[in-house]
Amino acid sequence: MKRSSIIFITAILAIVFASFAFAQGGPGQGMPNYDLRTEATVQGTIEDVQQHAGKHGWMGTHIILKTSAESLEVHVGPSSYIAEKQFSFAKGDSLSIVGSRVTIDGKPALIAREITKGGKVLTLRNASGIPLWSRGGRASN
Repeated sequence: MKRSSIIFITAILAIVFASFAFAQGGPGQGMPNYDLRTEATVQGTIEDVQQHAGKHGWMGTHIILKTSAESLEVHVGPSSYIAEKQFSFAKGDSLSIVGSRVTIDGKPALIAREITKGGKVLTLRNASGIPLWSRGGRASN
């Protein structure tokens, strides 16, 4: 009986530690946080607009932006939030984007905070980088 208790406790501990490791995400998993220290403004033309399923069940909009120096994947935000703000993106659109330069899966990327297209501005995050579609972002406005 004592041996079976030890096995049971060991199994429970293994499950608990595995769930912590899974929650943290391994290499190449998860989204980096917005970092004000890496904030930059980039300008370019949209090469592609993509929709990706987010881990919370919503669809996210990503843009491949061609700048004078590189092609950059821009993580915009939830597609429903963008539609709610009556904003849209199409191949060939010229944009100016303020965002945090990050590396995702070994490639340079940008987490957008503010996008300007044809004089119209889409604000996605507050000045601290907190998403406006989240409860924290709305509470701080």
